[in-house]
Amino acid sequence: MTSYAFWNNKGGVGKSFLAFIASTEYAHLHQDSDVYVIDLCPQGNLSETLLGGFDPDAKALLELTTAKPRQTVAGYLEERLNSPFKMIDNIDQYISHPKKYNSKIPENLWLVCGDNLLEILAEAIRQTSQLSVPFDAWGKVIGWVNDLRQSLKKRSGDREAIFIIDCNPSFAVYTQLGLAAADNVVVPFTADDSSRRGIENVIALLYGVGDKHTETYAKISFAKKAIDEGISQPKLHTFVSNRVTLYDGQPSKAFRVVNERVKETVDRIHKRHRHFYAVPKETPSSSFVQIPDYHGACVYCAATGTPIFHLTPGPKSFDGERVQLNKEPLDNYKTALRNFVERL
Repeated sequence: MTSYAFWNNKGGVGKSFLAFIASTEYAHLHQDSDVYVIDLCPQGNLSETLLGGFDPDAKALLELTTAKPRQTVAGYLEERLNSPFKMIDNIDQYISHPKKYNSKIPENLWLVCGDNLLEILAEAIRQTSQLSVPFDAWGKVIGWVNDLRQSLKKRSGDREAIFIIDCNPSFAVYTQLGLAAADNVVVPFTADDSSRRGIENVIALLYGVGDKHTETYAKISFAKKAIDEGISQPKLHTFVSNRVTLYDGQPSKAFRVVNERVKETVDRIHKRHRHFYAVPKETPSSSFVQIPDYHGACVYCAATGTPIFHLTPGPKSFDGERVQLNKEPLDNYKTALRNFVERL
């Protein structure tokens, strides 16, 4: 049972789409396994894609969010709020089967759907974690999604189970719940220095490590509490250079400059804190995964809920738009994405 949180403290780096690719491709390649997707982003973009892609009426999401109880991660968290320190017996009511809505999704993939109610519940969750009784209230509340993960694993019995957790860029309490349930963190980034700063924040927020200014504050928050409460912190697993612009098959100069800065950052931290990384002996920059930019394929997959293994070259139409997917760049794109999934 392994769990991966997809997170960068910067938004817009393509983490939800990579989580979609990772979950569907892994399920396709490992049909004897159960793949569970836990969508902890209030926007629910990953859920929307799994459920069939763009739908102006959001019929699938509406069905799940209007069920009683809500068949979403927010429904699960609402029940935990009603009984904060007691495990839930029936978690099946919060799980959906995307194949019911989107025939392209593998049979062995399950979803705990995202829900915009997460944002509304956040303050209630935070306040519950700060109750004075019991003395370990924070640790128990931060473990709610990990409790869900354990229940889902029990549901799978002897089958292998893998968990893909999509986290919101902000370090809201529901993001902390997701990270506390993860064994590993996948960190996508794009060719801009704000992505690098987002990675620095990932490390400061998770482990309380940064420059002299940020460490003063980082050490009094999640990182310190996790250590005090005996909560395992996830390891940095894979850094994904996403949406790389290529010229004549090579990354652009702008990308190369930013990529080198990111490499310097993660390698510098690795020298001092090897135990933060999933493979401590490996210099992290030596195993960066590079995904070329293929905007047409990405938009088509997301808009139609099409996994990468279903994608074929040729003209595609969706929502009144038309894109042409050419064989060679599509093959290169699919190869890069599959190389990433093979690391999981």
